[in-house]
Amino acid sequence: MRVFVTGASGGIGSAVVPELISAGHEVLGLARSDRSAAAIEAAGAAVLRGSMDDAGILSAGARQSDGVIHLAFSNDFTNFEKGIAEERFAIEALGAALVETGKPFVIASGTPGVAGRASIETDPAVTDGPVGGRGRNAQAVLGLAQKGVRSAVVRLPRSVHERQVAYGFASMLIAAAQRSGVSGYVGDGSQRWPAVHRRDAATLFRLMVEEADPGTVVHAVADEGDTMRTLAEIIGRKLDVPTEQVAAETFGFLGTVFAVDQPSSSSRTRERFGWQPTHPSLIDDLEAGDYPAITR
Repeated sequence: MRVFVTGASGGIGSAVVPELISAGHEVLGLARSDRSAAAIEAAGAAVLRGSMDDAGILSAGARQSDGVIHLAFSNDFTNFEKGIAEERFAIEALGAALVETGKPFVIASGTPGVAGRASIETDPAVTDGPVGGRGRNAQAVLGLAQKGVRSAVVRLPRSVHERQVAYGFASMLIAAAQRSGVSGYVGDGSQRWPAVHRRDAATLFRLMVEEADPGTVVHAVADEGDTMRTLAEIIGRKLDVPTEQVAAETFGFLGTVFAVDQPSSSSRTRERFGWQPTHPSLIDDLEAGDYPAITR
């Protein structure tokens, strides 16, 4: 199978591409810069030059391939709405090219928070609040199942991580501690965050391209939930700074999200697809220390 991957050189995409290739698939990766193109080629994939705001390029990539994995999303958390709008534009362009083809169209979204328990795959996406736009975009992709597209959504937890490479939302805790000299948590710190190693997540994206039925929702969750205070304490110890309660505003508009208890389960995903995470936990990766300097 030839798979078109957007965000192919990004934090998750750079794990998904080798996962696909090692399983015998060909990959066509979207690149908007020479640096991204070089990284994609070094991973063994072909390159399609273009940007996420070019519907023609996105459509061409989808038409040239047997399936699509859409991973590109802006890392500019100071303008999250712009990132959501860009994602919506890309989904509409890719989806239009895939209608009535029967090809897989897999995207990344986020696990929802459910009061009083761990969220499961059948829980509806969150469509309001600071991150509601991503939920609405995911719903649009699932709706393509009624138009001859084998659509699937991989819901990712708050921290998609790998030591010295990525830490997900935990990277924001690291960055804040590096800047301020205090490792902070919101509220009493008992709120739980789910997590997954990015290489385990990559395996699930591959399985969705290969096996998912139209309208499938899965949870790429390895660790159901670590408390924010536990994460902050580890970071504080490794950076040798104090751990303290801080205002939610310390983390910008995502501070309100950080304050919510949001554990998540992947039991149905594991049972249906035989997916079993095997890589280190977020706790393990944080305990290893030696964090990269994070400036954002």
